[in-house]
Amino acid sequence: MSNKSHYNSGHIAMNRLAKSGTKHSSAVESLHIKKTYHALYINDAIEFLKTIPDNSIQLVLIDPPYNLDLEVWDSFPDYLSWAKQWLDHLCRILTDKGNCVIFGGFQFQDLKQGDLLEILHYARHCTNLRLVNLIIWYYKNGMSSHRFFANRHEEAIWLSKTKNYYFDLDSVRVPYSEEAKKAALRDKRLVPENIEKGKNPTNVWEIGRLNGNSTERVGHPTQKPLELIRRFVKALSYEGSVVLDFFAGSGTTGRVCIEENRHSILVDSDISLKDYFEKHRAKMNMSSLAPYEIMEEVELFEYFDKIKNCNNVLSV
Repeated sequence: MSNKSHYNSGHIAMNRLAKSGTKHSSAVESLHIKKTYHALYINDAIEFLKTIPDNSIQLVLIDPPYNLDLEVWDSFPDYLSWAKQWLDHLCRILTDKGNCVIFGGFQFQDLKQGDLLEILHYARHCTNLRLVNLIIWYYKNGMSSHRFFANRHEEAIWLSKTKNYYFDLDSVRVPYSEEAKKAALRDKRLVPENIEKGKNPTNVWEIGRLNGNSTERVGHPTQKPLELIRRFVKALSYEGSVVLDFFAGSGTTGRVCIEENRHSILVDSDISLKDYFEKHRAKMNMSSLAPYEIMEEVELFEYFDKIKNCNNVLSV
């Protein structure tokens, strides 16, 4: 049976653009960024979101509390009512090409806990956000179970503000094996230049969880791997854009943004964010980084002014 994806009108249109060398309407003019700015805030997420200017954020990347009573910050009497308050701000603060990624899970057994299915239902029916992809983060290590099939994955939903969302597949392609590359090059429906760049990583990502002795660890109990966060940052934002994480936890998003030449805003109600982030910075290879500046509790208008002036000067 033939692959029906090759008869999809959107897929055909994208292939035509690739073959003609024409950029998609969501493409962004390149910026040569010599310095990035990273703002840290110890604040309540919902209160902070009220202060963010409209259309100012390219990527919201969050791993919200799941209401598992792990810590004080992970306990809510009515989880969905709380989540609705921050979900209602996302469309307003995102740019027209903006994206939002929300980590979560469908494995929770009662409504008290944070279920991504409930968040997705509200986002689709009560906001103007659009579901682009469900990403499955697959890992081989995890807890065993005797009353259900042991869980070996988490989910993340990718939402966009408009159909004109930014997406850079080339930045996250994975190499073909030599045998698979030869087979792909024989398929006349595929673009040879894209095959040389690598293949689409699909929406199932096999990335190991952080072990207790992982060198990436900085002490936060729910820290996500750098590789996982990096793929989202590279694919859904561009150099010089602003990435917001208002459940910043260990500050992994900020570290990746420094390394990938994005600006970032990190917000968390736990003051430990500052210590975790300092540990991240100590682990970075400073010799390979462009200059960056950390700004704690700075006024947002000052932060965005710095970015605007930097990007205006360095546009190419």
